[in-house]
Amino acid sequence: MANTKAGKTNPKNRSVGQWINSGDPWIWIYAGAVSICVITVLGLLLLLGVKGFGHFWPSDILEVTYAEPVTEGQERQVLSLIGEIAESQEVSIAQLQSAGLVINEADHEEEILTRYLFKVGNRDVTSRDFMWVLRPYLSEFKFPEDLVVIERKEWGNFYGRITELKQHGITIWRANQSKGVAFDVESNDIYGRSMQRAQALQNEIERIEKGTIGDINHRFERLRLQQRRDELDYGGSLPIGHSKLAELNASRSLLDREYKALQLELAEIYREIERDTIVVETADGQSLEIPYAKVVHVLQPNKMSVVQKSITYCKLFFLFITDDPREANTEGGIFPAIFGTVMMVVLMSVMVTPCGVVAAVYLHEYAKQGLVTRLIRISVNNLAGVPSIVYGVFGLGFFVYFVGGNIDNAFFPESLPAPTFGTPGMLWASLTLALLTLPVVIVATEEGLARIPRAVREGSLALGATKAETLWKIVLPIASPAMMTGLILAVARAAGEVAPLMLVGVVKLAPSLPLDGHFPYVHLDQKFMHLGFHIYDVGFQSPNVEAARPLVYATSFLLVVIIAVLNFSAVTMRNHLREKYKLLES
Repeated sequence: MANTKAGKTNPKNRSVGQWINSGDPWIWIYAGAVSICVITVLGLLLLLGVKGFGHFWPSDILEVTYAEPVTEGQERQVLSLIGEIAESQEVSIAQLQSAGLVINEADHEEEILTRYLFKVGNRDVTSRDFMWVLRPYLSEFKFPEDLVVIERKEWGNFYGRITELKQHGITIWRANQSKGVAFDVESNDIYGRSMQRAQALQNEIERIEKGTIGDINHRFERLRLQQRRDELDYGGSLPIGHSKLAELNASRSLLDREYKALQLELAEIYREIERDTIVVETADGQSLEIPYAKVVHVLQPNKMSVVQKSITYCKLFFLFITDDPREANTEGGIFPAIFGTVMMVVLMSVMVTPCGVVAAVYLHEYAKQGLVTRLIRISVNNLAGVPSIVYGVFGLGFFVYFVGGNIDNAFFPESLPAPTFGTPGMLWASLTLALLTLPVVIVATEEGLARIPRAVREGSLALGATKAETLWKIVLPIASPAMMTGLILAVARAAGEVAPLMLVGVVKLAPSLPLDGHFPYVHLDQKFMHLGFHIYDVGFQSPNVEAARPLVYATSFLLVVIIAVLNFSAVTMRNHLREKYKLLES
């Protein structure tokens, strides 16, 4: 029987050489490579999401007895522990023995033991947040409903029981386990009213300290700078009877009276907020008194249903996004870092896009194509491969010290020797990253200009348009998708950069945003927080590594999401422009 039909060779009978020459292997290789990339990206996002956002789920609290293995020469202790299991891993007995622990192999059937990373909290009592415990030495597992986890503004979480509620040092509610009277965060009216009162007073304190007193301090600084300007104009210190000095002193006196009145009001509020306290008990019976002012929230996960846990999870995640960091960035939220990252990327985009487009237009449309132009293009391509830290050093030396120092000398002499723009800040960080991403925008824009047919330009000129009109109304609109491509690549690179930012503006903690109600409202001279640097700081500089690890995963996921949102916005604009000018290009 013939192996061919209609002049075609049966694929089963093709030789290896014919199969390779047909191109099918390359299709499979490309498809496999794309599949591997997609799976890798999705796996990375899944890992970041599970490791990071699982931190906000209210896990059940465990009460357990632990016969702690000790090193040779020490006496074994039996501990009562309250907390939650954060991680588990398998470890060999030989490894534990090499660490000095006394473990009898005859007591264990297997050579591999399971150990848990147990979050015990109460760092102010036990001086540690976490401890490793071996599963075989745990006993009496219990999940009592009266156990609470208290997130505090200092010293991290507390795990234990609430035994008393006090006002002015007098007990107004007491737990009694023998009579079945235990603390209930949902039904305890005394706790609810006291917590609402403490939060209202805390909001009032923040309003006075950050709002009213902050405004007074700002006006004090303006008066100081005004006096310094007057002294520079006068050529020395103003004499006592000078009219300007009298006006300044009168304004200062008025501000002093306002400030003293606010201080008295604050002192009264602080006395009021210290009225209510919570008496708690640790696993080993130690008592601790916590003021409501130090409490963020109190949870009883063992009593919560799945729906209640889900609602609490959303609240905790929302606080993580909108709150300020605490406890060396290992507690609280990351809103200043999110704001700083987005604002820096937007400023960088506004700076780099016009400069890159103008440079590309000149090189392609106006510059004489010769040796010099070729050298410029080679230099631009080489700049794209320069390490980012080099740009950081250049930004520090040129933008901060040279440009910023001269701006201070010319426009802010009254502030010297304290620098205004002669110090790292938002403006210099954005300019440095704009310089770093400039080659990407130039190359992408010039490639877009090169793809425009020459006939389009000649047709416009033949109809009587000038070269400038052709460029502005025909060429640039057609090339706008390529410009957006360059912007997308620039945003993708700049948003995750950390090394240059460490030199030109980013800091560990800057809770005050570079945007406020004081003129000029946008303060580009201020330092700022950045998600990339926040990840580095929390992951590698944190004094509490175990507590910081989930926040590293969560912050990394949010950084990826923010970059994706910025890129998606740019891609949407590019697609819109591409559709809008498709007919013009053809």
